[in-house]
Amino acid sequence: MSELKIYADNNPQQAESYTDYSAISELLQTFGVRFERWEANAPLADNASQEEVIAAYRADIERLMEENGFQSVDVVSLTPDHPDKDMFRNKFLAEHTHSEYEVRFFVDGQGLFYLHLGDKVYTVLCEKGDLISVPAGATHWFDMGPNPRFKAIRLFTNPEGWVANFTGSDIAKRFPLLEN
Repeated sequence: MSELKIYADNNPQQAESYTDYSAISELLQTFGVRFERWEANAPLADNASQEEVIAAYRADIERLMEENGFQSVDVVSLTPDHPDKDMFRNKFLAEHTHSEYEVRFFVDGQGLFYLHLGDKVYTVLCEKGDLISVPAGATHWFDMGPNPRFKAIRLFTNPEGWVANFTGSDIAKRFPLLEN
């Protein structure tokens, strides 16, 4: 189940929690963060190719590409048996920003986005069917957990793909990690 938790950025022990999709979407929208649910237009096998996954969500992908000027789309996946899973996890666990939207649609599995907005940290547990779009310049980080299992569609305006500008803050080390 998708979940939003809101913490004071100086108190990672206490949070308000929301699991209602509409409430999560409305709260995040106040910061320009898009949170949607998508459904495939055809059944997908677990081993579906990148082309099959993109085809199953083509209408929603094209809508976002048109609305936001995205130039490319791809599918990324990670499983608990991946030999570089720890390296990938650590790469995304530091607070950073991007010069473009960070868009992820979870075709399968889960991941936890942390948004540091003002004096609050918003954690958004995204699961199968969830799309999150973090605006350019928003400070955030991502945790896939020690046993990552996800398949996600990514959209980019930058031809270089994922490019992070790390803030140097250690705030991410103070908040609870995704345990999967």
